[in-house]
Amino acid sequence: MYEWIQEHNKVLSVLISFGTLLIWLVYAQLLYSGYRRQVRPRIVINRGKHRDLNALCIISNMSAEAVFVEHILARLETSEGTVLEDVTELEQEYEQGDEQKDQRDSPSTPLSESTRQGPLNSGDFLHIGSFQEVIRRTLRDQRLERGDDEDEPVRLKSLTIQVLAIYGSDDMPIGVERRFLIEHVENGHRLVPATWDSRRMAGRLDRRRLRKMMESLRREQLAGDQ
Repeated sequence: MYEWIQEHNKVLSVLISFGTLLIWLVYAQLLYSGYRRQVRPRIVINRGKHRDLNALCIISNMSAEAVFVEHILARLETSEGTVLEDVTELEQEYEQGDEQKDQRDSPSTPLSESTRQGPLNSGDFLHIGSFQEVIRRTLRDQRLERGDDEDEPVRLKSLTIQVLAIYGSDDMPIGVERRFLIEHVENGHRLVPATWDSRRMAGRLDRRRLRKMMESLRREQLAGDQ
């Protein structure tokens, strides 16, 4: 045995070196995979409490760090086409005298009561109201009349919720979206996720497209303020 080892010493040295290199490559791959899981943003969009349109639209941050929510968009597909609505800001109903009240109370009013834009810590979640409320707001702002019956003009097909956010120190935004099918049943509507998980938009091309979208939304907001 000893003589055989001496005879094949060079071959064994090469095999041992190759095996050691292979082990280190596997170990490095495991470390890199663990690092990517820790730094990769993870935002989940889901429904809660119900399975119909009264379900709450819940956005959860499962990333290792906080994310800053910039925009929340609702893309509603109907029989008359697809419309897009920015639902980041909360709707407020005003009555007579509320203008003076807002001026007095605005310094102490929590920011969370007027907008959903802001940081979302790791493990935290927020909800943007029910899917029903999102649909009603989108239809109203787009001047569409909802139709629940076959004879009425506008029928609902699906609702896609899209979140645009900033993660960590990255300059480019990230995004996540999830599409929910709206099925017409005998006693109303049923909300069915089209996919089992939210779709991440964190690739280079996706993030460039998201940045252009955010710039377009900013220009629209500036035009609306003028």
